[in-house]
Amino acid sequence: MNSKAQWIDICQLHDIPPNTGVCADFQGQQVALFHLRSRQFGAQSQVKAVANFDPFSRANVLSRGLITEQQDKYCIASPLLKQQFCLDTGLCEQDNSVSISTFDSRIHQGLVQLREAF
Repeated sequence: MNSKAQWIDICQLHDIPPNTGVCADFQGQQVALFHLRSRQFGAQSQVKAVANFDPFSRANVLSRGLITEQQDKYCIASPLLKQQFCLDTGLCEQDNSVSISTFDSRIHQGLVQLREAF
């Protein structure tokens, strides 16, 4: 990853209800943003970002998927065909030959910010 890549403001954290996802434009592509809040984080929130494009259904739908948690790992289940993608690595849990892009994400002064992970 390019450590000099700049963080880009996407939206306010409060624009994404806890434990849901939204779609956003990031450098001309659709990105699925997920606001994670669980007992594991205490009162803290986390944001994860992946490509919104589901390679199995070939549709931009992952932001509407179901967030799952398994052994301290968060995944998003596609709302159409139900494949699950790890929110950290982008790997498909059912077929590790398939993956989606992931993006560095952070919360900074109440803003969700992204930069591409390589």
